Amino acid sequence: MDLKMFNKAIVIFSLMFLVSACSTWSDSQVTNDGKAVEIASISESEKKDPSKIILTDGDITDKKYSVIGDIEVTVNKTTIFNADPTPEMVNEALKEKAAEIGADAVIFVRHGSVGVSFFSWGALEGNGRAVVFND
Repeated sequence: MDLKMFNKAIVIFSLMFLVSACSTWSDSQVTNDGKAVEIASISESEKKDPSKIILTDGDITDKKYSVIGDIEVTVNKTTIFNADPTPEMVNEALKEKAAEIGADAVIFVRHGSVGVSFFSWGALEGNGRAVVFND
């Protein structure tokens, strides 16, 4: 490979790296009794406002509720230059997932630890049980 071709390769790699440096992504899953739950049947009117979702690392004992399912989210950073995912970022992702499926709260919230994977420079997982309050 000559020097001119090598320089072009470096420029292309650098541009690709810079374009991807500003992105993060997350993943989520809903399960009930170990099986994936389809949430496509939730209408837009049944979805909740994520800012109103209650998160707690324990149980809610002062209200009756029904379990929708266990939810799991993963917040990733795409490049080494992004900040490591935080528990607050995971909490926001849990609230968004809970709102999508019509939940009022997420109980038994747990956070993992930040780790590097094949697909990201850092990932933090969180999970909990999505519930809806009985009237």
